[in-house]
Amino acid sequence: MTRKDIPNAISIARILLVAPIAYLLLNESYTVALILVVIAAVSDALDGFLAKRYGWTSQVGSFLDPLADKLLLVSCFLVCIVIDLMPAWLFAVILIRDLVVAFGALGYHFMVEAFHGEPPFSSKLNTAFQIIYLVMLISSQQLINVPATWLDFALYSVAATTAISGLEYIWVWGMKAWNIKLKG
Repeated sequence: MTRKDIPNAISIARILLVAPIAYLLLNESYTVALILVVIAAVSDALDGFLAKRYGWTSQVGSFLDPLADKLLLVSCFLVCIVIDLMPAWLFAVILIRDLVVAFGALGYHFMVEAFHGEPPFSSKLNTAFQIIYLVMLISSQQLINVPATWLDFALYSVAATTAISGLEYIWVWGMKAWNIKLKG
């Protein structure tokens, strides 16, 4: 393994944290689950920093990093619905957005040209809000007194940024596809 592989190794480690975090949440071991979620969040920031700062980017990394984020967040949110910590409608909004983006990228890739999309700022903001909401949600389970208004604010912030980032993907990549089809 070379230095350039460090961000990918961090992403793989984050993927490996998904199952233990889900298990801990299901068993109401909130303190350890919270610690692992925070480790995953910090590792997400670290692998992004290393990749950008030192140019340790790769095609594999451009797939692994968002995959690790999605696996972690979707799994944790699904468990949070099962244990009745969050509303199912928010999970539905997140899942629909993720499916639209994933299938849109695949469609673009196979019907227009190779898809090499850098996530827009709204998508990065959405991921940050999702992580913050998850941390607040777990923390509020007898670990820290998180005011209900803060949880509500975080919940609606996730819903809003999810919708905005999904619409931005559709708009930006739809316009690119439209312009390419007009030229071709």
